[in-house]
Amino acid sequence: MHERGIVFIDLAIAQVAGLGVVAADAMGWEPNGWSVQVSAVAAALVAAAFLIWTERRLAAFQEAVIGVVFVVAASAEIVLLSYNPHGAEHLKDLLAGQILWVQLAQLVPVLVLYALVVAALLFLDLRRRRATFYALFAVTITASVQLVGVFLVFASLIVPALAVHAAPRRMRLAAGYTVGFIGYVLGLLASANYDFPTGAAIVCLLAAVGAAAAVALKRSQQYRSLSPSERNQH
Repeated sequence: MHERGIVFIDLAIAQVAGLGVVAADAMGWEPNGWSVQVSAVAAALVAAAFLIWTERRLAAFQEAVIGVVFVVAASAEIVLLSYNPHGAEHLKDLLAGQILWVQLAQLVPVLVLYALVVAALLFLDLRRRRATFYALFAVTITASVQLVGVFLVFASLIVPALAVHAAPRRMRLAAGYTVGFIGYVLGLLASANYDFPTGAAIVCLLAAVGAAAAVALKRSQQYRSLSPSERNQH
């Protein structure tokens, strides 16, 4: 699959998982029950299966297909929520999340899931096991979206990786985690001090930190590429 397309798969699958949550709510299922989880995971897995099929049959159009999946899922959510008197609030929670209100009981099963995903990354060649990759991706995204929202999931996956692309390969993982940590801390502080929506504040500060890190690392890369005599001139 094209590497450019992979960037937006998480956004599309996250939106489809959100559609599963909204559909369950529209059917009157218990908001925190297993039925909602099944609905969200099922929706995400169907989207993942569809993207596997399009990757094989419509590879040249995969990026466009991913975009269509995202916009259709988002539009379907709006249609379903239009019948809910609290639809606007539900949509905001789905997109921006309620990270400050996540409870320990919600974190434990997600922690177990993340541990299984890390094990799969370590012991399986997911580049060759595309179906396994998509399935793990769909389930992980589904769990994450329900904790922190679509926007924060997307920003957390993409911004740190994009910010540290100019870092030496051996340092990229640590640098990415550092960018993410600083962005989250600053976002939480901004939310606490100025009463900003927490998820949105974290996304904005994460982007700002990522941009600053990208500029600094790019300049460092350029400096490392100079000869000793050129460095002395600087």
